[in-house]
Amino acid sequence: MEKAELRKIMLERLKNQKEEERRRKSIIIKEILFSQEEFKRAKVLMSYVSLDYEVDTEEIIKEALRMGKVVAVPVVVKKDKMILPSKIVNFEEELAPSNFGIREPKKEFVRIIPKDSLELVLVPGIAFDKKGARLGHGVGYYDRFLKTLPPQTKTIGLAFDFQIVDDLPILPHDIPVSKVLFA
Repeated sequence: MEKAELRKIMLERLKNQKEEERRRKSIIIKEILFSQEEFKRAKVLMSYVSLDYEVDTEEIIKEALRMGKVVAVPVVVKKDKMILPSKIVNFEEELAPSNFGIREPKKEFVRIIPKDSLELVLVPGIAFDKKGARLGHGVGYYDRFLKTLPPQTKTIGLAFDFQIVDDLPILPHDIPVSKVLFA
């Protein structure tokens, strides 16, 4: 199946998932994540800020902050087609809808941190395969970002069970994640 066709099918399934099911599975995924050694060890992590149909990261971010972890979220630099990690302190006060409708730090709260300080990065995806290959929205922001991370930085994709496929078509610029967690 072509990437575009698979992306369309998965986006439709994501958007048609019942809200209570999305919430229930998101809580399970958060619990699985918090039990992972990569998460327990990480003092500095970056998480995507979820869209309505994705695995919900709001509670992951808030709880990681309460645990004393340094948490960064992506800031989109549209003209360069890239994302940068920006440290947040208060999820509720510092974020507002920005590019692509994604919540990002408001200008006064942008605090860019070095990519090499990130020990763990939580990565969104439309679909993943069992080897960690990832299908994104097709713009390439995350692939460009993941390519710039040091090799020791762990990357974890968060997904619902129906987003896991046997095999994804991958291109040379596609960067896989270290691990995929799903429920």
